This record gives sequence, structure tokens and C-alpha cells, in this order.
Amino acid sequence: MVQRILEPAEIESIDHVAIARVRLPDRAEIFAARAARLRQLAPGSAIGPYLLLMAHVADAQHAVAQSLDVPLPSHADIARATEHCMPLLDAPDISLRGADALFAHIAAHADAPELAAPIARLQSMSADARRAQLQALLGVASADNDVEVEATLAPFLIAALQLDRTVLASQLREKDVPMLDVHTVCPVCGTPPVASIVRIGGRYQSLRYLHCGHCATEWHMVRVKCSHCESTEGISYYAVEGQGDALKAEACEPCHHYRKISYMEKDPLAEPLADDLASLALDVMMGAAGFGRPNGNPLLWLADDDEVAADER
Repeated sequence: MVQRILEPAEIESIDHVAIARVRLPDRAEIFAARAARLRQLAPGSAIGPYLLLMAHVADAQHAVAQSLDVPLPSHADIARATEHCMPLLDAPDISLRGADALFAHIAAHADAPELAAPIARLQSMSADARRAQLQALLGVASADNDVEVEATLAPFLIAALQLDRTVLASQLREKDVPMLDVHTVCPVCGTPPVASIVRIGGRYQSLRYLHCGHCATEWHMVRVKCSHCESTEGISYYAVEGQGDALKAEACEPCHHYRKISYMEKDPLAEPLADDLASLALDVMMGAAGFGRPNGNPLLWLADDDEVAADER
């Protein structure tokens, strides 16, 4: 029997339940797997020491996540989001319920002196000050729009947000997650994907999912399609020579953007956020080729071009 490969349009027409249109995180696994992957990738990465620091943070996220209580959206909120094809969470919803426990766990358990100063700074800040910092990081409109981001605090504030949103997403059912008209943002929290991954096993076999860097929800998108502008034309793939083909950059000629894509059949331990963070050489190569990232890795905050230019002036 000859096996025929389905075209993207045919895949999209298949029953969305049958092909697992979303993949929700498991709080018992997601952060532990990320910590393990960061440690595995650290020796071969140009930012290996930083990956090890983020592994300590993921350890703390895992520990706190197991008992963190995050309330789910109401039935009315879920129904409204479903009716209007919009994400479950509003953009300004940046609760940090687990922040105190997260920072305390890092301070008590992480054997990394480099974490002491930023964590102590965060522990000394009020909840309002942390929220203002996070709003500035995410570009959320607020009364404190003139807040200057403290760069050393950024990854830890994002880690606290990840903790809150991932625990929430882990409690959802697939039927609770709305189908959006726009497929380039997370259906749970509205965040653009950090990367994508072609998974293996069960209902996910050989399917490509976009991965949310905030709540770890994944949603299905057919392959060879731009995850930024949704073009199916002018898509090409790049990899760093000598580093295998388990991780590539999927580049779009029409919009000149790219995101990384991992292939679990090539590396079963691939973890989208960790693999993206560890592969800065691929970012450098894509920048030299004239392609830009629509958004960065949430655990590596960099000033945007306007801020850099202002600093240089």
C-alpha cells in the first residue's frame, strides 16, 4: 500500500478533536522537563552558565507548581471567549500568585550566588512594584507607563508569570480552550508562540504545535506555514552547520520573520522554550540572513532597537 502525505488544507479539514488541536501542560512534568533539558544543553551553548541559572529557576517553578492554587476562569468567561473566538485570559491579566513562594524557593535552594542579588531585590519589592515592572516588560498599558525596566529582574518576573499561567492552563480541559480566528497567538493567554515543535506519540504523532512561552499551552498548526503571518508560500528552513537537524529556523520570505522548530523524531528530549533559549547561534545566523524574530524568548529579556538606539545617543 502506498501511503499518501496529506496536504496542509486536508489536515486543517480533519476533525480538530481527532488531531488534538491543543496540548495542555502537565504541572507535574513541564518545569522539571525544562530544567533537565536546560542542564543537558548548557555544556554546548554559548550561554551555558545562564542556562544553568534558568534550570535552577525551573526547579523552583516545579516545586511551587505542585501546590499552587490558581482559580480557573468562570463558566461564563469560558463561554464568552468561545463565542467571540478570543483567548481565555485578558491581556492585562498578569497575576503573580506564586511569586513569593517562587522567590523564596530560589533563595533557599538554588546553589547559585549569581541569583542572590536579583532575588533579594524582588523579595524587597511590593506586589504593586513587581506588577508595574511586569507591565512595562510586557508593554501592557498602565498608570505607570514611565516605569524603567530593571533588566536583571526581567527573567524572574516572567518566571513568576509562567508559573501562574501554566498552573492555570494545566487545569483546563481541551474543550475549555476556544478556537481563535487568529492562529498566531495562544488560545489560553493570547501570547505569541516562542517556537514550535513536531511531536511524537499518540494523538500528537508527527503534528506541529506552536508553544506558548508563558503558559506552555501548545496549539496545532500545519507544517510549512509561517507562524507569524500564516503564509504558506516562500517558507524555507535553516540550521547551523554541524549541529544536526533536530532544530531549525522556519523562515518566511513574505514577512521576513522566523521562528525555531524542533523535531522530536530527531531528538525525543526536545523542549521548545529551552531549545530556543540555548540556540543563539541560530539567531545570529538568521539575523545575518535578513530575518527577524517576531518576539524573543521570555527568559532572555533584551531592550528593543529603539531602546538600544536611545542608550547609544
